[in-house]
Amino acid sequence: MTLEIITSDHLAPLRHGFFTRRGGASSGIFSGLNCGSGSSDQSEIVSINRARVAGAMELEPEALLGVHQSHTADVVMVDEPMTQKPRADALVTRTPGLALSILTADCQPVLFADHEAGVIGAAHAGWRGALDGILGETVDAMESLGAERGRISAVIGPTISQRCYEVGPEFLDAFLAEAPQNARFFANGEGDRYHFDLPGYGLKKLRDAGVGQAEWTHHCTYSDPERFYSYRRSTHNLEVDYGRLISVIRL
Repeated sequence: MTLEIITSDHLAPLRHGFFTRRGGASSGIFSGLNCGSGSSDQSEIVSINRARVAGAMELEPEALLGVHQSHTADVVMVDEPMTQKPRADALVTRTPGLALSILTADCQPVLFADHEAGVIGAAHAGWRGALDGILGETVDAMESLGAERGRISAVIGPTISQRCYEVGPEFLDAFLAEAPQNARFFANGEGDRYHFDLPGYGLKKLRDAGVGQAEWTHHCTYSDPERFYSYRRSTHNLEVDYGRLISVIRL
Protein backbone atom coordinates (compact mmCIF):
# COMPACT_ATOMS: atom_id res chain seq x y z
CA MET A 1 0.00 0.00 0.00
CA THR A 2 1.22 3.50 -0.84
CA LEU A 3 2.23 5.82 1.98
CA GLU A 4 -0.28 8.57 2.78
CA ILE A 5 1.32 11.91 3.63
CA ILE A 6 -0.58 15.00 4.76
CA THR A 7 1.17 18.24 3.78
CA SER A 8 0.62 21.98 4.20
CA ASP A 9 1.00 24.83 1.73
CA HIS A 10 2.50 26.90 4.56
CA LEU A 11 5.50 24.53 4.76
CA ALA A 12 5.94 23.97 1.02
CA PRO A 13 8.18 23.76 -0.93
CA LEU A 14 10.17 22.14 1.89
CA ARG A 15 9.78 18.37 1.89
CA HIS A 16 7.63 17.50 4.88
CA GLY A 17 4.67 15.42 5.94
CA PHE A 18 2.37 14.15 8.63
CA PHE A 19 2.35 10.43 7.83
CA THR A 20 -0.79 8.39 8.46
CA ARG A 21 -0.68 4.69 9.36
CA ARG A 22 -1.26 3.65 5.73
CA GLY A 23 1.49 1.96 3.75
CA GLY A 24 3.42 0.30 6.57
CA ALA A 25 4.60 -3.24 7.25
CA SER A 26 3.28 -3.71 10.80
CA SER A 27 0.41 -6.08 11.59
CA GLY A 28 -2.08 -6.77 14.37
CA ILE A 29 -2.85 -3.82 16.63
CA PHE A 30 0.07 -1.98 15.01
CA SER A 31 -1.23 -2.60 11.49
CA GLY A 32 0.30 0.00 9.18
CA LEU A 33 3.18 2.45 9.44
CA ASN A 34 4.12 2.14 13.12
CA CYS A 35 7.35 4.14 13.54
CA GLY A 36 7.62 3.85 17.32
CA SER A 37 10.70 1.95 18.43
CA GLY A 38 9.37 2.30 21.98
CA SER A 39 6.34 0.17 21.14
CA SER A 40 6.24 -3.61 21.54
CA ASP A 41 6.08 -4.05 17.77
CA GLN A 42 8.90 -6.07 16.15
CA SER A 43 11.98 -3.85 15.94
CA GLU A 44 12.81 -5.12 12.45
CA ILE A 45 9.36 -4.12 11.19
CA VAL A 46 9.60 -0.67 12.79
CA SER A 47 12.96 -0.23 11.03
CA ILE A 48 11.33 -1.13 7.71
CA ASN A 49 8.60 1.44 8.34
CA ARG A 50 11.10 4.14 9.22
CA ALA A 51 13.14 3.34 6.13
CA ARG A 52 10.03 3.84 4.02
CA VAL A 53 9.53 7.25 5.62
CA ALA A 54 13.17 8.17 5.00
CA GLY A 55 12.79 7.12 1.38
CA ALA A 56 9.74 9.35 1.00
CA MET A 57 11.84 12.21 2.36
CA GLU A 58 14.62 11.31 -0.13
CA LEU A 59 17.30 10.62 2.46
CA GLU A 60 19.02 7.74 4.21
CA PRO A 61 17.45 6.38 7.44
CA GLU A 62 20.34 7.69 9.57
CA ALA A 63 19.42 11.25 8.55
CA LEU A 64 15.91 10.82 10.00
CA LEU A 65 16.46 12.33 13.45
CA GLY A 66 14.29 12.04 16.54
CA VAL A 67 14.40 12.47 20.30
CA HIS A 68 13.44 10.49 23.40
CA GLN A 69 10.14 12.25 24.06
CA SER A 70 9.06 12.71 27.65
CA HIS A 71 6.50 15.56 27.75
CA THR A 72 9.00 18.29 28.58
CA ALA A 73 9.67 21.78 27.24
CA ASP A 74 13.23 20.84 26.22
CA VAL A 75 14.53 21.57 22.71
CA VAL A 76 17.73 20.31 21.08
CA MET A 77 19.62 21.96 18.23
CA VAL A 78 21.14 19.46 15.79
CA ASP A 79 23.67 19.85 12.99
CA GLU A 80 24.59 16.22 12.23
CA PRO A 81 23.15 12.70 12.52
CA MET A 82 22.88 11.47 16.11
CA THR A 83 23.90 8.07 17.43
CA GLN A 84 21.83 8.52 20.61
CA LYS A 85 18.44 10.13 21.07
CA PRO A 86 18.61 12.99 23.60
CA ARG A 87 15.75 13.41 26.03
CA ALA A 88 13.73 16.32 24.66
CA ASP A 89 10.45 17.09 22.92
CA ALA A 90 11.54 19.27 20.02
CA LEU A 91 14.38 19.61 17.54
CA VAL A 92 15.59 22.51 15.38
CA THR A 93 18.24 22.74 12.67
CA ARG A 94 19.60 24.82 9.82
CA THR A 95 21.67 21.97 8.35
CA PRO A 96 20.63 20.79 4.87
CA GLY A 97 20.14 17.06 4.44
CA LEU A 98 18.75 16.43 7.92
CA ALA A 99 15.13 15.52 8.66
CA LEU A 100 13.49 16.24 12.02
CA SER A 101 10.84 13.79 13.19
CA ILE A 102 8.29 13.57 15.98
CA LEU A 103 6.20 10.57 17.08
CA THR A 104 2.62 10.96 18.29
CA ALA A 105 -0.57 9.03 19.00
CA ASP A 106 -3.00 11.83 20.05
CA CYS A 107 -0.52 14.54 21.11
CA GLN A 108 0.16 17.39 18.72
CA PRO A 109 2.92 17.03 16.14
CA VAL A 110 4.00 20.53 15.13
CA LEU A 111 6.28 21.31 12.18
CA PHE A 112 7.96 24.72 11.80
CA ALA A 113 9.80 26.53 9.02
CA ASP A 114 11.37 29.90 8.34
CA HIS A 115 11.93 29.50 4.62
CA GLU A 116 14.04 32.64 4.22
CA ALA A 117 16.46 31.76 7.03
CA GLY A 118 16.56 28.06 6.19
CA VAL A 119 15.65 27.01 9.74
CA ILE A 120 13.18 24.26 10.61
CA GLY A 121 11.76 22.69 13.74
CA ALA A 122 9.58 19.83 14.93
CA ALA A 123 7.84 19.57 18.31
CA HIS A 124 5.86 17.01 20.29
CA ALA A 125 3.20 18.95 22.19
CA GLY A 126 0.87 17.01 24.43
CA TRP A 127 -1.12 18.90 27.02
CA ARG A 128 1.75 18.91 29.54
CA GLY A 129 4.40 20.03 27.06
CA ALA A 130 2.12 22.66 25.58
CA LEU A 131 1.25 24.01 29.03
CA ASP A 132 4.92 24.06 30.04
CA GLY A 133 5.91 26.03 26.93
CA ILE A 134 7.41 23.61 24.39
CA LEU A 135 6.02 25.54 21.41
CA GLY A 136 7.43 28.88 22.49
CA GLU A 137 10.74 27.24 23.38
CA THR A 138 10.94 25.78 19.86
CA VAL A 139 10.40 29.21 18.34
CA ASP A 140 13.08 30.66 20.64
CA ALA A 141 15.54 27.95 19.57
CA MET A 142 14.80 28.61 15.89
CA GLU A 143 15.39 32.31 16.48
CA SER A 144 18.81 31.54 18.00
CA LEU A 145 19.71 29.86 14.68
CA GLY A 146 18.77 32.93 12.66
CA ALA A 147 15.03 32.59 12.15
CA GLU A 148 12.65 35.50 12.67
CA ARG A 149 9.51 34.53 14.54
CA GLY A 150 7.27 36.66 12.33
CA ARG A 151 8.43 34.64 9.30
CA ILE A 152 7.91 31.24 10.90
CA SER A 153 5.08 29.02 9.67
CA ALA A 154 3.88 26.41 12.18
CA VAL A 155 1.47 23.60 11.37
CA ILE A 156 -0.23 21.27 13.86
CA GLY A 157 -0.83 17.85 12.36
CA PRO A 158 -3.30 15.08 13.27
CA THR A 159 -4.14 15.21 16.97
CA ILE A 160 -7.06 14.40 19.24
CA SER A 161 -10.00 16.76 18.78
CA GLN A 162 -12.00 18.42 21.53
CA ARG A 163 -15.08 16.22 21.20
CA CYS A 164 -12.94 13.12 21.82
CA TYR A 165 -10.75 14.48 24.62
CA GLU A 166 -12.54 14.06 27.94
CA VAL A 167 -10.71 15.26 31.05
CA GLY A 168 -11.35 15.74 34.76
CA PRO A 169 -11.66 18.88 36.92
CA GLU A 170 -8.03 18.74 38.08
CA PHE A 171 -7.00 19.07 34.42
CA LEU A 172 -9.08 22.25 34.07
CA ASP A 173 -7.55 23.60 37.27
CA ALA A 174 -4.02 23.24 35.87
CA PHE A 175 -4.88 25.40 32.86
CA LEU A 176 -6.82 27.99 34.86
CA ALA A 177 -3.78 28.35 37.10
CA GLU A 178 -1.83 29.50 34.05
CA ALA A 179 -4.54 31.94 32.89
CA PRO A 180 -8.28 32.22 33.65
CA GLN A 181 -8.84 32.87 29.94
CA ASN A 182 -7.89 29.25 29.24
CA ALA A 183 -11.44 28.33 30.26
CA ARG A 184 -12.41 28.93 26.63
CA PHE A 185 -10.60 25.74 25.62
CA PHE A 186 -12.95 23.60 27.75
CA ALA A 187 -16.52 22.52 27.07
CA ASN A 188 -18.82 20.92 29.62
CA GLY A 189 -19.19 17.15 29.51
CA GLU A 190 -21.13 14.69 31.64
CA GLY A 191 -20.99 15.14 35.39
CA ASP A 192 -17.71 16.72 36.40
CA ARG A 193 -16.03 15.97 33.06
CA TYR A 194 -14.87 18.46 30.44
CA HIS A 195 -13.74 18.30 26.82
CA PHE A 196 -10.39 19.96 26.13
CA ASP A 197 -9.46 21.64 22.85
CA LEU A 198 -5.80 20.66 22.55
CA PRO A 199 -5.21 22.01 19.01
CA GLY A 200 -7.05 25.22 19.87
CA TYR A 201 -4.75 25.70 22.83
CA GLY A 202 -1.74 24.84 20.68
CA LEU A 203 -2.70 27.50 18.13
CA LYS A 204 -3.04 30.03 20.94
CA LYS A 205 0.46 29.22 22.23
CA LEU A 206 1.92 29.50 18.73
CA ARG A 207 0.31 32.90 18.22
CA ASP A 208 1.53 34.01 21.65
CA ALA A 209 5.02 33.06 20.46
CA GLY A 210 4.62 35.45 17.54
CA VAL A 211 4.75 33.07 14.58
CA GLY A 212 3.66 34.50 11.26
CA GLN A 213 1.42 31.59 10.26
CA ALA A 214 -0.23 28.96 12.45
CA GLU A 215 -2.76 26.32 11.44
CA TRP A 216 -4.13 22.88 12.32
CA THR A 217 -4.76 20.32 9.59
CA HIS A 218 -8.10 19.43 11.28
CA HIS A 219 -7.48 15.69 11.43
CA CYS A 220 -8.61 13.89 14.60
CA THR A 221 -6.53 10.86 15.56
CA TYR A 222 -9.14 9.31 17.85
CA SER A 223 -12.07 9.33 15.43
CA ASP A 224 -10.31 7.90 12.34
CA PRO A 225 -8.84 4.46 13.18
CA GLU A 226 -8.23 3.59 9.53
CA ARG A 227 -5.74 6.44 9.17
CA PHE A 228 -4.38 7.23 12.62
CA TYR A 229 -3.09 5.58 15.77
CA SER A 230 -4.58 6.83 19.04
CA TYR A 231 -3.35 6.14 22.55
CA ARG A 232 -6.72 7.03 24.04
CA ARG A 233 -8.69 4.90 21.60
CA SER A 234 -6.37 1.94 22.25
CA THR A 235 -6.88 2.39 25.98
CA HIS A 236 -10.66 2.48 25.59
CA ASN A 237 -10.45 -0.69 23.46
CA LEU A 238 -8.35 -2.41 26.15
CA GLU A 239 -5.48 -2.99 23.72
CA VAL A 240 -2.08 -3.75 25.21
CA ASP A 241 -0.17 -1.21 23.11
CA TYR A 242 -0.55 1.26 20.24
CA GLY A 243 1.32 2.45 17.17
CA ARG A 244 3.05 5.78 16.76
CA LEU A 245 2.54 8.18 13.86
CA ILE A 246 5.55 10.03 12.47
CA SER A 247 5.73 13.65 11.31
CA VAL A 248 8.81 14.88 9.44
CA ILE A 249 10.32 18.03 7.92
CA ARG A 250 13.67 18.39 6.19
CA LEU A 251 15.90 20.98 4.57
